[in-house]
Amino acid sequence: MATFTWTHDWDATLSEEPRQNRAEFGDGYSQVTAAGFNNNPRSWALTFNNRTEAEINAIVAFLRAHHDGFDWVDPDGIPGRFECRNWNSVRQKALLKSLSATFEEVFGR
Repeated sequence: MATFTWTHDWDATLSEEPRQNRAEFGDGYSQVTAAGFNNNPRSWALTFNNRTEAEINAIVAFLRAHHDGFDWVDPDGIPGRFECRNWNSVRQKALLKSLSATFEEVFGR
């Protein structure tokens, strides 16, 4: 399994949105249960600012080649399987670029 090893900037942002099954009843009562075993995937917004063009190009090449998932250890030190479905790169100056990407945790792949 491919492993993402580049170091991101410190300002990584974690988002979590637990998946739930909810049943609403006519009297205002609702019943909520967790949607499966892996119901709280992590999503990390990452940046790689002021990097060489070669480094950003290598990261983009990795993301393109492993769009179906890769191993990665998040900023909290928790390993997992992630995918990156979108990223943006910006040319900043001669030979410098920045990249922003969102890594979403996936299960069972």
